[in-house]
Amino acid sequence: MKINVSGHHCDITEAVKESINQKLSKVGSHFPTLIALDIIVTKEHGEYSAEISTKYEGSSIAVKGKGDVMYPAISQASKKLDAALKHRKGQLKSDLHAKPSCTTPEIAHEIIQEMDLT
Repeated sequence: MKINVSGHHCDITEAVKESINQKLSKVGSHFPTLIALDIIVTKEHGEYSAEISTKYEGSSIAVKGKGDVMYPAISQASKKLDAALKHRKGQLKSDLHAKPSCTTPEIAHEIIQEMDLT
């Protein structure tokens, strides 16, 4: 999985890149079909925000985490990404299962009315 990290009004050091790789390694192992993640870390008005976007099974997924410190913002975004990917995977799995068909005929209430239960 390729992780593209960029910074807006803040420096992205090797320590930050290593922290991001460590946080997102679990996501890469749980979802092996992910090809790339784009991460933008922004600092505005003394608050950091980390935005992660990717494509997974035909849909675009984007999450955002905010915080006063950079590392908790990245952590929050990675947790949201994990939850969003699990939700999407659940949707895809539920589409594979056959929906149950109605086992009673549509005129079952009429048949019961005609029965002599005395």
